[in-house]
Amino acid sequence: MSYETILTEIKDGVFTITLNRPDKLNSFNNKMFVDLTDAFKQVERNASARCVIITGAGKGFCAGQDLSSAKERMTSGDMSYGHHLRETYNPLINRMMSLPKPIIAAINGAAAGAGMSLAMACDLRLAAESASFLQAFVKIGLVPDSGSSWLLQRLVGRTRAMDLMLTGKKINAKEALEWGVVNRVVPNEDLMKATNDLAHSLATMPTKAIGLIKRMTDYAAMHTLAESLDYEADMQEIAGRTADHREGLMAFLEKRAANFKGE
Repeated sequence: MSYETILTEIKDGVFTITLNRPDKLNSFNNKMFVDLTDAFKQVERNASARCVIITGAGKGFCAGQDLSSAKERMTSGDMSYGHHLRETYNPLINRMMSLPKPIIAAINGAAAGAGMSLAMACDLRLAAESASFLQAFVKIGLVPDSGSSWLLQRLVGRTRAMDLMLTGKKINAKEALEWGVVNRVVPNEDLMKATNDLAHSLATMPTKAIGLIKRMTDYAAMHTLAESLDYEADMQEIAGRTADHREGLMAFLEKRAANFKGE
């Protein structure tokens, strides 16, 4: 597919999405929402796409909302933040969180505002040493959105989440690793190799089981232990009926490497 604001590529089971507005630090405009939403629809439908990478072109990962477009809407009087979120960010974050395939963020620079939310909505996050993270909303008199209020405190705890959201301070990649925002920090020049290595490893794993793991983890975040135990049993019933489970079991018994097909 050809898009205006993103680049896409699929190779060896890995679907790579590159945000491609480098002159704007890959900030969101309306067209980017359309492009990203369509790209994730393509990933969900494409059985050969078994892992997703999302990264940014140029020096930034994603600077959040392009505020020039917000200024235009405010000047024209056509401004409803709530409507905008419900039509753009909210469906995108929900689609990413519910995608039954792993998503890795390769954070190559600044992840600010909704750009940080985008990174947090991924399942795994690798950051370049030059990456930075900023809950920028309070700096312009707004509240965290795009899932930040839900995601951030689950990653770093309420105390640190409130620190970032109330002060709007920037943290670097090392601090993000120490706080639990990211899984790994690598030298700038190694970011895409490290991300691709991880993605290709995940793309050879039992994709349906990974999708079920995502579902049950989100479920457990909002339910009791008893409810989560019952849900685990349901998910295990589904996983136990997959071809990949049969392959994994036979490979274990035959003492050989499993050849998972994502089925």
